[in-house]
Amino acid sequence: MSTQGFSTKRAPRTRIERIGLGSDRAAKIMAVRASIARVAEIDSGWSKASVVARPVQTDAPAMPLNDWELMSGARERALAVREILIAQKLGADLYVGLEGGFHSISVEGEWHTFLRGWAFATDGKRGSFGMSPSIEVPDAIVKDVIQGKRELGIVIDEVANARDVRSKQGAWGVLSRDLLTRAMSFEAALIAAFAPFYNPNLYPPPDVSS
Repeated sequence: MSTQGFSTKRAPRTRIERIGLGSDRAAKIMAVRASIARVAEIDSGWSKASVVARPVQTDAPAMPLNDWELMSGARERALAVREILIAQKLGADLYVGLEGGFHSISVEGEWHTFLRGWAFATDGKRGSFGMSPSIEVPDAIVKDVIQGKRELGIVIDEVANARDVRSKQGAWGVLSRDLLTRAMSFEAALIAAFAPFYNPNLYPPPDVSS
């Protein structure tokens, strides 16, 4: 197999000491910590990384309904927390945004709606997206959210007969009977988004000289 375009020299290891998160939701904080632990298994430069979480305001809708809104929301969160932390003189090595919601697609004339999440990570110079797994959402819940114009968090609380489910197992936990939780889905998205920062041999830094 050709390796043309790929460097055979190992890139210098980058130490990640602080990651800023554009949310103070417990499930998102758990996801960032879990993803750090996973990356640290293969890159000791991440082993001491801490998470600084801040709530942020963005233009993203309360309930994103497609990938574009999800990706835009995740990016806005990362950039917003970067501004906050720099203003507080608490700059970080990486800034992260996480956004969850729906994405619908028609297959042979039949619509399917999936719950999924997107992550965006940036060091201020470049950014990278990562997507979570997807799980199909029952039609009754989809109609309640889309046609009823209600937030998924409120609908899931009613379905689960519980309070603030999204800060715990999330809709993911309710739909999968806790085999997959909200934090676990975001963890996968983060590991994907972090790839350029722990695998620099395959993701060389952008050329800023041109």
